[in-house]
Amino acid sequence: MKAIISIAVNRVAWSVSEVAASTGLSRGFVRGEIKRGHFRTRRAGRRVLVLDKELHRYLNDDAPQ
Repeated sequence: MKAIISIAVNRVAWSVSEVAASTGLSRGFVRGEIKRGHFRTRRAGRRVLVLDKELHRYLNDDAPQ
């Protein structure tokens, strides 16, 4: 059984899997949004990270994507 990740924690960055688990979106959808440029990301070695402020911007953006 997978652990539930709390979004109440102050985070600096999220992995793709953590974004998916926290938002209810699939990892494939999140990766597609990254590929389409809807999420700006940072790399840490081989890991792809989404900054917390970028996740909030994406979720609160009222403009059509």
